Amino acid sequence: MNILRSPSLHGRLSLVLTTLIAVMMIIGTGVWLRETRQAIHEEVEAATRVAEQWLKVLVPETLADGPQARARLMDHLGAIGRIRANRLEVFDADGQRLYVSPESPYKAGRHAPDWFAGWVAPEVAERRLAADGLSVVLTPDTSRAVLDAWDHLGAALGWAVALLLAIWFATRFAIDRALAPINEIHGALERGADGQFDQRLPEYATRELALLARSYNRLADSLDESLAENARLEQDQALARALQARLEQERRAIARELHDELGQGITAVRSIAGAIIQRTTEQPGINGSAQAILAMTTQMQEGVHTILQRLRSRAADNQVRVEEAIESYCALWASHHGDIRIECRIEPLGEQVSDALGLTILRMVQESLTNVARHAHATRVQVRLGVRDGQIEVEVIDNGRGLGQNPAPGRHGLVGMRERIAELHGRLELSSPPEGGLNVRARLPLPAAAGKDARP
Repeated sequence: MNILRSPSLHGRLSLVLTTLIAVMMIIGTGVWLRETRQAIHEEVEAATRVAEQWLKVLVPETLADGPQARARLMDHLGAIGRIRANRLEVFDADGQRLYVSPESPYKAGRHAPDWFAGWVAPEVAERRLAADGLSVVLTPDTSRAVLDAWDHLGAALGWAVALLLAIWFATRFAIDRALAPINEIHGALERGADGQFDQRLPEYATRELALLARSYNRLADSLDESLAENARLEQDQALARALQARLEQERRAIARELHDELGQGITAVRSIAGAIIQRTTEQPGINGSAQAILAMTTQMQEGVHTILQRLRSRAADNQVRVEEAIESYCALWASHHGDIRIECRIEPLGEQVSDALGLTILRMVQESLTNVARHAHATRVQVRLGVRDGQIEVEVIDNGRGLGQNPAPGRHGLVGMRERIAELHGRLELSSPPEGGLNVRARLPLPAAAGKDARP
C-alpha cells in the first residue's frame, strides 16, 4: 500500500469525530421528530375536543329557538369562523356544502414540505354533528403546527451546523497541536535513516509522545556509539594497513641494502680469494686459507640469498602512507556526516615519518572530527596537513559554535590530544577564527630527512 495515499492520523481522527457527531445529530433529529409528532397530535386532539364540546352545547341551544334556528345557527357559525386548529364545514341532507370556515391567517401562504408533513403530521379523525337536517363537520388541521415544527427544525439545523463547524475547527486545532511533535519525530527518523543520529527529541507534554521520544533518544545514543566505534575500528584498520605498508617499505629497503652493499662485498671477496688460490698453488698455507675464505663467502652468499627471499616474499605491492590513511578517514567520516561539508588539504610528508608520529597525527584528526560532529553544530570543516618551517602542521577548522567562554578542562578530549602531542615534543593550539568556529592546530617536529624535499 502506498503510504502517501493512505489516510493520515489527523484525517482519521477528524473523520471519526465528525462521523460521531453526525450520528448523534441524526439520532437526536429522529427523537425530536417522534416527540414533535406526539406533541402535535396532543395539541390538535385537545383543540378538537374543546371545539367539539363547544359545538355540542351551541347546536342544541340554537336549534331550540324555533323556526329561525337554522338561520341563527349558520349566523353563529359564520361569526365564529375558524375554531383554533379545526376547519368547520356545514352540509345539507343532500351532501351539498353550505358553509366552510376561512383559512387560518397564521403564516398564510406557507406550507411545510410534503415529505416532512408525512413524517410529523399525526392522523386525527374528523367529528360530525347532526343539526336539524344539517351535518356539521369538524376537521382537525395540523398544517400550522407542522409548519411551526418545520421552522423550528430549520433554526435548530442552522445552530447544529454552526455547532458542528465550531466543534470541527476546535478538534482540528486540538489535534494539530497534539500531533505537532510528529513532524519533529519524523525529521529525526529521516536523519537516522540517512545514518545521522545527532538529533535528540525533547520531553513532550503528551505521555505517549514522551515515551516515544525517550525510546528514540536511547536508540540514537546506542547507534551513535556503535557508529563511532565502527569508525574507530576502520581508522585503526587503516592505520594498521599504513604501518604494515611502512614495515614492507623497510623490508624492501633492507633487502636492497643487503643485495647492493653486502652482496657486492661478498662477491668482491670471492673474486679476490679465487685470484689468491690461482696464484698460490705452490704455497699450501696461503692457498688453504684462500680456499677457506672462498668456502666461507659461498656460505655467506647463500645466507644473504635466503634472507633476501624471506624479506621480499612478504613485500606489499601497494604502499599506504599516513597521508593516505588520513584521506581515507576523511572520506569515511564524510559518508557518516553528509550534512557537514568536509575539505581535506593533504600535502606529502615524505617517507621518514615514524609510526608513533603517524599514529598521533591520525588520532588528532580523528578526535577533532569527532568533536565537530558531536558538539560543534558546524556545516563546514577543513582538515589541513603539511610541513611548515621544518614542522608538521595539522589543522582542523570548523565554522561551529566554538568552545564557548568557559570551556571545561577536559572537554572534547583535549587532555588526551595534548598528552599525545607532548610526548613527541609538539604543541597543541586552540583559536577562534574571526568568522567564528574553532581552529585546532598541532605542530610536531619532523625529522630532518623527511623535510628536505617538502614544501616550506
